[in-house]
Amino acid sequence: MKIKWEGVMPAVTTKFTAKGELDLVMFEKNIKAQIDAGVNGIILGGTLGEASTLTKEEKEVLITATLKFADGKIPVIVNIAEQTTSEAITLAKRAEELGVNGLMLLPPMRYKATDYETVVYFKEIAKSTSLPIMIYNNPVDYKIEVTLDMFEELLKLDNIQAVKESTRDISNVTRIRNRFGNRLKVLCGVDTLALESLVAGADGWVAGLVVAYPAETVAIYKLVKAGRVEEALAIYRWFMPLLELDISPQLVQNIKLAEVATGLGTENVRAPRLPLQGAERERVLAIIDVAMKNRPVLPAYKNI
Repeated sequence: MKIKWEGVMPAVTTKFTAKGELDLVMFEKNIKAQIDAGVNGIILGGTLGEASTLTKEEKEVLITATLKFADGKIPVIVNIAEQTTSEAITLAKRAEELGVNGLMLLPPMRYKATDYETVVYFKEIAKSTSLPIMIYNNPVDYKIEVTLDMFEELLKLDNIQAVKESTRDISNVTRIRNRFGNRLKVLCGVDTLALESLVAGADGWVAGLVVAYPAETVAIYKLVKAGRVEEALAIYRWFMPLLELDISPQLVQNIKLAEVATGLGTENVRAPRLPLQGAERERVLAIIDVAMKNRPVLPAYKNI
């Protein structure tokens, strides 16, 4: 399945039972809700997916299960955030063997690599696979920025095709488009900047709160791309307090509470993460409660 690198692509949470094991029953329910809402791909094993806590065996189970649940309807993309280049290459090759459709690559995670080292890291992984690749550019959280000059070098490899743009600089969408045209697809990676990025010309949205609110997320994307920005903006304004739950170190706990509210998940996380406590828990629940009481009636966005 060829990836178009457009539309809404959920960075899904990993579902756990109360005993800390993979909860594939709830995971399937969520994946099917994403597909029913009209998303364009599923991204496994990102920060929101608690990738750093998953074993190699669990990652394979999730890949296999997601491919089964997706049933060829939408592409399945695996995030690569391993500790060494060799481990990253091993996972990339294994993901391709299992049948995934694409990869998302984070920069080196435990070492602040130089520009040269970062480019080499990405290129070595890309050369090891035929899968199409999206580079995750998030210097705010991961302390390494992939500059336009670095992309100039990376795009010499045909399978590097897209960027998850999370620099927090809206104008970077325009800089990328001016420099590379459509050679580098741009997907917004910050929920609170999604509508603005789409209006600026981003091709898609790698979303977080979509795991709890898939229809609202896809509706915003579809309406913006159809030129119905005012309608999209009305939904976006309702959505914003929820979207802000994504830009927090506790984004996983926050978003899993939202999934509980919509019946698409549980709040079980894997230590060292723990469920929210005290005043912070009450604050997040209050935001979710207000949103649920004022959930908008959506237009027939699937027909746009």
